[in-house]
Amino acid sequence: MKRWLMLALGVNAHASVTLGLFGLPLVMPEIERHFGVPMPVAGMIANAPAIGILIALVAWGALADRHGERLVLGTGVALAAVLFAAVAYVEQTWVVIALLALAGAAGSAAMVGGGRIVLRWFEPPERGMAMGLRQVSFTLGMAIGAFALPPTAQAYGLPGVLIVCACVSLLAALLAALFLTEPPHDLAASGTAPAGTPYRQPALWRVHATSALHVVPQIVVSTYGVSCLVKLYGWDSVGAGQLFGVAAIGGAAVRIAAGRWSDRTGLRMRPLLLITIVNLGVLALLVAGTIGRTWLGPFMIALAAVMTVAGNGLAYLAAGELAGPTWAGRVLGTHNTVQNSVSLAVTPLAGVLMANAGMWTGFAAGLACALLSLPVIPWRDEQPKGL
Repeated sequence: MKRWLMLALGVNAHASVTLGLFGLPLVMPEIERHFGVPMPVAGMIANAPAIGILIALVAWGALADRHGERLVLGTGVALAAVLFAAVAYVEQTWVVIALLALAGAAGSAAMVGGGRIVLRWFEPPERGMAMGLRQVSFTLGMAIGAFALPPTAQAYGLPGVLIVCACVSLLAALLAALFLTEPPHDLAASGTAPAGTPYRQPALWRVHATSALHVVPQIVVSTYGVSCLVKLYGWDSVGAGQLFGVAAIGGAAVRIAAGRWSDRTGLRMRPLLLITIVNLGVLALLVAGTIGRTWLGPFMIALAAVMTVAGNGLAYLAAGELAGPTWAGRVLGTHNTVQNSVSLAVTPLAGVLMANAGMWTGFAAGLACALLSLPVIPWRDEQPKGL
């Protein structure tokens, strides 16, 4: 049972810091109003934490490999809380971006530490389910943010949103620092880890590349989905945020189901391939619905918010298992760095594209990247694990 408590602490830390790291796009209309900036600039502010995440993930991974999750989660998430609170009292746009980037650098500790908990506390036949639960931390944080942040923004403005993010993160950091412990023995060693650097394996590079392509539709939908509903379909911002909250709950269920599916088959990449094929259909219908401004658009925005994140845990777990116990932190840090590099580049580009050529064009770009990922997914030579 102790392993589930450790997982719960990791999930709590990641979910809590997710509000500030990834939840700000949910209040994009308030960011535009508060700073008086156009949508592409507001998108940069909302995704500024990705700048810091990009820089710090590998370093946090190396620190976790050396000193464990307790120090990493307790320190990083607490520092992120302090920075969120500081941003609430700043008005200059460039200072806000800088402080949010620092908060991203600090809070990204939870992104690495939580993944290592799964690899070190769980046997291979349980890891898919455990990683699915761990990945729920993101969707759980986004669900809470979707229901809590837009009403907070309406009542207390952007400073109120940031104070809420700070308080939630600080509580999670204290719990992690007080109760996280090391496993009695390193279960990651039970896998077949390569000797030396795991980057001698082409499969690991392909897993990174797959996630890089998959993050494009994810970031377009999560960053600009609320704005699309408000501007194109005339939705209220609170109602649009609540739709994403429901979608986040659906995404959590799908991630857990995908993890359980991968445990039953002993495979990670073949389920990811099938999820990608489903996503191609969802994104194609989203593009069609948005072009025609029909009821299909809002429905497919919600479904895309669920399905585009469904395979994240499988790719993340595959990267960690290919890394082995001594490289897990660094490889998981690199994996998330690749994703956040793409996210940071896509956010302003998609904002400019959608603002000037129509909302559908950003969703079409996501569809193209999902299609390109099909031959990259390394599913053909994968061997079942733990069966």
